[in-house]
Amino acid sequence: MTARLNLFAPEFRADPYPIFAELRRQPTLARVEPIGFWGITRYADALEVFKNPQLFTSTGQAAIAEPAWLGQRNPFAHSVVMLDPPRHTRLRALVNRAFGQAALSRLEPRIRAYAQQAAAELPLGRLVDFIDSFALRVPAAVIGELLGLDASLHPRFKRWADDIVHTTSTPPDAHEMQARIRATYQEMQQYLGEVLEDRRRSPREDMVSDLLAARVDGESLTGEELMGFLFLLLVAGLETTVHLLAHSALVLSERPDVLARVRADRSLLPRFVEEVLRFAAPAQTAVRSTTADTELSGTRLPAGSHILLFLGAISRDEAQFPNGDRFDLDREGQANMPFGHGIHFCLGAPLARLEARLALEALFDRCGGLEGDAGPVQWNESITVRGPKVLPLTLRPA
Repeated sequence: MTARLNLFAPEFRADPYPIFAELRRQPTLARVEPIGFWGITRYADALEVFKNPQLFTSTGQAAIAEPAWLGQRNPFAHSVVMLDPPRHTRLRALVNRAFGQAALSRLEPRIRAYAQQAAAELPLGRLVDFIDSFALRVPAAVIGELLGLDASLHPRFKRWADDIVHTTSTPPDAHEMQARIRATYQEMQQYLGEVLEDRRRSPREDMVSDLLAARVDGESLTGEELMGFLFLLLVAGLETTVHLLAHSALVLSERPDVLARVRADRSLLPRFVEEVLRFAAPAQTAVRSTTADTELSGTRLPAGSHILLFLGAISRDEAQFPNGDRFDLDREGQANMPFGHGIHFCLGAPLARLEARLALEALFDRCGGLEGDAGPVQWNESITVRGPKVLPLTLRPA
């Protein structure tokens, strides 16, 4: 009998990892309800999918990113992550330079300054929402810097990003939420369209101007491609890093021994960030579709089958990561895939890792301890990314 997973079940929202572990023990793939996709929870299956883009196409992601109730074209659904070669190859070449080592080196001093300022303004000795007071501030400032956007817009970024990722997990009868999301898409397209027009008239030293000037074999990005990339950058550049920092703080508050080790030896920070990415993957899903009949884990998949890869599940697969449900700072040979794998490996992964490292360094300079309020964590509702809605913590002086 085929195992089934209900994306909207309260127990799945609260803690998907025991459910993922049970699905990995099943002999076949699970059926994901209510969308009817096949769920990938094993590392080996995910690697097979990521390594074979000709058989497992990325274009199927538009099936859930552009629901009928949206009533408009979703730029995110037509961005580079949802395309196959040759269009994917061309677009990736055009935007790749924006995330190269030279760009990161240029950004690093600014990111460090944003992190230090946010850390310096953290109130100590009383309960605060770590997300609003720190985890959101740093990546919002970085996105604003990249795109050359006014700082007054930073509070809007999270609302925009939340609505985009919730497009894929909004129930069909949630009409009020659907109306709000439609309004967000219109607001974003109007504002970002004005930004593009402004940079065409008056280029600046920011990514928007760089993207407008980019050429590969004499070709530039079209207006639709530019809008799709800006939507993608807002979601991938903000949501993933916000949740990475929130998960990092949650791990540190629950494991004072880990906090003490990493504060004492900052060289452990990259290892710590990698284990957080594995243990509590901020990006939770990726979508693919089969272009021909195939089989995975004893399940026959006809051409046109939709697949939902659960990145949070494959990152804890015991076959790849012994004691995968345990946070282990000394874990060796990660081979983790929190940012995907293959031709669609996330362009922004180096930036997210850099932001996390610099933000945690600034946090450690300011704080010697992180204490949670011991209440249950309220998680967001998205199936695309996973993180706390709020994270009440008391920060102790260094």
